[in-house]
Amino acid sequence: MKTSNKLFYCLTLFLLIGSGTQAQFLKKLAKKAQNAAERTVEQRVDKEASKKTDQALDSILEPGSGQGQAPNTNKNTGNNNPGSDEAPVAGTKVSAGPKTLEVYSKFDFVPGDKPLYYDDFNQDFIGDFPAKWNTNGSGEVVNLEGSSDKWYAIANKSLTIPNLPRKLPEDYTVEFDLKATNLSRNTSSLATLEIYLSETPNLTTSESNVMATLNFCQYIAVGVKVDNDFDKDPSPITNTLQRDLREVFQDIVHVSIAVNKNRYRLWLNETKIVDLPQFVVRPELINYLKFKVNGVDEQGNGERLLISNLKINEGGVDLRRKLLAEGKISTNGILFNSGSATILPQSMGIIRQISQVLQQDAAIKLKIVGHTDADGSDENNLKLSKDRAEAVKNSLVSVYGIGADRLVSEGKGESEPVGDNSTPEGKSQNRRVEFIKL
Repeated sequence: MKTSNKLFYCLTLFLLIGSGTQAQFLKKLAKKAQNAAERTVEQRVDKEASKKTDQALDSILEPGSGQGQAPNTNKNTGNNNPGSDEAPVAGTKVSAGPKTLEVYSKFDFVPGDKPLYYDDFNQDFIGDFPAKWNTNGSGEVVNLEGSSDKWYAIANKSLTIPNLPRKLPEDYTVEFDLKATNLSRNTSSLATLEIYLSETPNLTTSESNVMATLNFCQYIAVGVKVDNDFDKDPSPITNTLQRDLREVFQDIVHVSIAVNKNRYRLWLNETKIVDLPQFVVRPELINYLKFKVNGVDEQGNGERLLISNLKINEGGVDLRRKLLAEGKISTNGILFNSGSATILPQSMGIIRQISQVLQQDAAIKLKIVGHTDADGSDENNLKLSKDRAEAVKNSLVSVYGIGADRLVSEGKGESEPVGDNSTPEGKSQNRRVEFIKL
């Protein structure tokens, strides 16, 4: 048994027979010993890929797995049945790769309906630090090979903050695309992205915050860690939710977060990972979004951590109740491939809610109206808006079984803007779909 483990168990025994100040003192020492033991395990995990002498630890971290086996890192993410060389791991596995609309039909994330912040980095030059962000480290805007889409590559050990126009409200949603490059057996178990919802816009995490940590280790399944930290909070939450995300992180991942006062939920692709009803103990202290990257080895392994299409919306209210009460809703949360009417599957949470209204009341009929931003010609945008409205209608019919005779669709192109088409935020507001009771 390691010295740190012996110390932990000895001190625990003393606590059972001690009292008063001495017991409290020993309790603190025992906690430090336990933390030291955990750090020892983490350090040993990092050496698993190259040191066979640590195979005994391998049997503890992954019971039942063959010694020396590597996880399947096949980048064909459509394969949800990995080969026999993947070590079995406890915990629910999150599927990766392209999803059908049917798979997403139970996805219940609904983005807020009032845009607060959006950045796809299209107004930044490749190689520059993004203009609408701040950091205590470094980073740059990059392209992925074979694509014109722009991404923000966050340097290791960097804390970075989007410059929000105002504080986060009580109810809001956060979405972004995430890509980790060149993950392998050599990727550290300390390679993480920490997603903070924090108190101030300062470059610090030493303040009230809630945090979710995504881990990119490929040798073992680490899962998602959650922590909250509020001054004088008598019962902080610290837990690691066991999931096998290794294959998921080999591809682009869509991250969705919804905060409704105290409640915090997080999805990776279509799978809900976190749902904590009292995670945000004091909502009035949670005002800003921050990201921190750790353990990513660009120089040695070519690893980089990239994010894009960050969208923060106010709201996240129940669209079903709003549609029934007001007879009309407008949302920019139904997303499409650029320049096309192909619905992105993560939009199905909204369409699912609309279907529930129609299923509840067979007398309701709806008009679906598509709108675009001003990019492109008036003629093309009018056709695109019509096609997108029709695509939403077809989705309600084919996925949720709504009668086609209860739905009509039309498009208005760029003719009715609600935001400034010269800004990314304004364009995001204008790309929307309306549902109107007839």
